[in-house]
This record gives sequence, structure tokens and C-alpha cells, in this order.
Amino acid sequence: MNLKNYTSLIIFALFSNIIFSQTQSIAYPSVGKGVATTFVTDYHCLGINSSALGWGTGYEKKKFTMGTSEFGMGMYSDSLNSADLKKIYRSATNKFLHKDTTKFNFNAQKLAAGNFAQAGVTMFVDYNWLGFSFQGKRFGGIAFNINESYSFSGNLNQQTSDIIFRGKLSSYFDSLKVVIGSDTSTIANNPNISSDTLSHVIQGRINVPLKLSDITNGSSIHLVWNRSYNFGYGRKIIGKDSIFEIYGGIGGRFIQSMAMFNMTSDKDGLRMYSSLTPSFNINYGSIASINPSNFQSNGGGLPKAVGNGYGVDLSASVIIYKKLRIAASVNNIGSVTYNRNVYQIKDSILGNLSLSGLTNNDITKSVDQLLKDNGILSLVGTEKYVLKNASNFRFGASFQPFKFLHFGFDMIAPFNKEIPGSIQNAVYSFGGEVKVFKRIALSAGYFGGGIYQNNIPVGINFILKDGAYEFGISSRDALRFFTSNAHSISSAFGFARFRF
Repeated sequence: MNLKNYTSLIIFALFSNIIFSQTQSIAYPSVGKGVATTFVTDYHCLGINSSALGWGTGYEKKKFTMGTSEFGMGMYSDSLNSADLKKIYRSATNKFLHKDTTKFNFNAQKLAAGNFAQAGVTMFVDYNWLGFSFQGKRFGGIAFNINESYSFSGNLNQQTSDIIFRGKLSSYFDSLKVVIGSDTSTIANNPNISSDTLSHVIQGRINVPLKLSDITNGSSIHLVWNRSYNFGYGRKIIGKDSIFEIYGGIGGRFIQSMAMFNMTSDKDGLRMYSSLTPSFNINYGSIASINPSNFQSNGGGLPKAVGNGYGVDLSASVIIYKKLRIAASVNNIGSVTYNRNVYQIKDSILGNLSLSGLTNNDITKSVDQLLKDNGILSLVGTEKYVLKNASNFRFGASFQPFKFLHFGFDMIAPFNKEIPGSIQNAVYSFGGEVKVFKRIALSAGYFGGGIYQNNIPVGINFILKDGAYEFGISSRDALRFFTSNAHSISSAFGFARFRF
């Protein structure tokens, strides 16, 4: 299998299985509850609450847990409905499956530009390649997993959206250069130009051009794609069994990053740094030859990393009478250093553009429009860029009055919401699960805050042979099943988790 097919396989796995990974990570059973801090165990603790590794598996005589192929799908927008989000999802997945997709005509580009103007779109993707943990009473618990994560968030102002989706035909340009056969002419840009004439436009021009910082003011796009090798250890520090126990945990990760794009435009100006694996096939043009971090290796195998870094987790928890759990943690403190294909912005004027607009609803392709040769942005190559991780603080508590009933709440807050992959402001959630006949766990909850409106997560998990095997499916918002006006789509599932 060549590099292109490997890349397609990986990105399709991500795009077709999206989960709001900042709050539940790969713990698909927790997605249906909306809460995770005091509910996760085994390798699901990593990046959430590593002190829970000291709690044990919850199943007598079972100390080992192993899992693979856990994933989900989900997207959120503050104004687009679930039908619009499904169009974005289909456009993205069809591309990687090499399926034909409906291409925009000129009118569709104009409509899409209007729909996406001021419409924030957020995607979070998480995929677990492999997870493993051991939990013993004296030793405590140790865990490891390999996790693939992708996140994208974009909020475009009216003018930026119009330029990205319509390219050289954008209303920003007051004249259009038209070539028909051997005849070249320049015509005024207006909404009444025929489709036949528009198909012969090769360039949009403006007599009094604006600076990029003025054009994009109020817009932001953040993208990051990481592969993390996570590990953690947790155990009881002090306390009397079954009465009051204090646990501590530490975790960390080695991060390989395949992609980063970080652009913000506001009253303080336009700022942009990017670093993308060559598998994205971005043609930077002549600027690449003088970039000190230029990297175009397309050797066989998986996509090449363009940055490396680390993250550190610290956590503590208390269990009282084996019924009340309280936990707090800080996760992913650290950074990634990018030293391949690193570019930053030069705030120049945009006087003309020969680029065609987007051909479908895949808003993530806006990054291509901005970076490619003769694209919207004016780039400068640079040696390296250090990006802090999307760190967070968590606090949660839960109560388990009976073995079959467990409920609680979570609060998750970002350290810096401007960092790609960060949640936007604090998220609050309530939820729990009820076990039926020891084999079925039904979960439900509520969460809001951050960028989210009122969401009702639901899920079902099947537990067989006293926890030896389990599988399940969940959704972050049940409302989408009953109304087309919901602002999110999501699901998460796993089918290969074993204990022994």
C-alpha cells in the first residue's frame, strides 16, 4: 500500500469516527454519560484521571484490560444544523474514499459562502489503535495506549468565507479577467454575470486592495493532528480500605504531530503558523525552496511527522466508603516543537486571485486555499515553531449507592482556549449509568457550556462474562435523532475490549 492510500485510510478512520475527545478522550462508555473523571478505569484513565488506575478494574480476579479500534464521529456548530453538518461530513469522507461527490456550481458556492459566514464549526476526532493496563491492589495500576487525534475549528467572517468558497469570483473583487479563446477582457464583477462567462474567468482583481489583516478580521481557523503514545501510573497513597482512601496518579505522552494550522485575526492583527505533513500535498510554490524547514519526503509508510513534543498529567482522587468518589486533575501540560514545513504569515495586500473556490462543503479544505501557491495568504518560511498543548483542568465527583447505579458531575476548563484542540471555556456535565441484569449498562446525561448548547448524551454498553468482553455505542447528543435543528452530530463505539 503506498503513502497516499495509507494517508487516506488513516484520515478516513478519523473523519468517519469523530468524538469530542477533549472531555472523554477514547472512553466511549463515558460519552453516553457525559461525565468521565470519576467513571473511567484502566487505560481509559489516560489523559483524564490517571489516579483511577489505583482503583482496580471493578471486576473481581481481573487485573488486565486490553482494547483496540475504539472510535466515534461528531461535529458541532453554533448556527449550522445537523443536516448542514452531515453535508460537511460526507464531503470529507467521500474524498478519502475516492467516491464521487456533488460539486458546487457558482450558485452553490455563493450559498455556501453565506451559510458558513460567522458559523463556527468544530470537529474533534479520536481513534485508539491499542490500549493496555494492569491493575493490582499492592502495585497499583499502570497503563499504555496509542491514540490518534484530530481537531478542527473554524469561524470565518463574511468576507473571508466568500473568498475561500468563491475564490476568484468573490464579491471582494470589483473586476474579473475573462479569457475566451484568444480574446482577453476585463469586466466589472456583479451578481448578474452568466454562468457561461464565469466559467471563463481566470482572475479576480480589486482596484483598491485591502490588507489580509483587514479582510480576515474576526476569523480564526485551528487544526491539529497528533499521534500520542500515552502512559500512566496510579495507586493508593494513604487511607483505610473501605472507609477513606487517597489516590495519586501521574501520566504523560510522547507526541508525534502530522499537522498544525493556527490562525487568528482580530483587532491586534493577523497571526498564522502552519506545519503540515507532505501527505497533505500542499504545493507551496517557489517559497518552499528558501524555507529553512522545507520537508517534502514522501517515502512509503505512514504520514511523516512534522513536530514532536510531550505532555504531562497529574491527578488525585478520594474514595469514601466505596461509594463517593472525588477527583481532580491537570492534563497535557507541555508543548510540541514543529521543525518541518513551518510557515508564518506576511500581512500583505490581496490585490488579485487566480484560485478557484471550494468545490464542496468540506470546510477543512479552507486550509489548502489559504496555504497553496498563489493562494490567499502570503507566506514566509521559518525554522521552527513551538505550540503549547491543549491542556485542561478537570474536577468531578460521583456517587454509587448501589452496584447497579452510578451518577455524578464533571467540570472541564481549558488553560488557553486559543490553542488548537482546546475546549472553549468551561464545560459542565451531569450523568450516570444503570446496569441491567449485570450485562447491559444504560447511560444518559446532560452537558452544556463552552461552545455547546444543551446536549443530551445517551449510550448502551454490553458487558459479557463478568466483564471479560464488552462492546457498546453512544451518542453525545440524542436530540439529533429527533430533530433536524440540532447543532451537532456524534456517535462513539468500541467492539474489542477484553479483561482477564
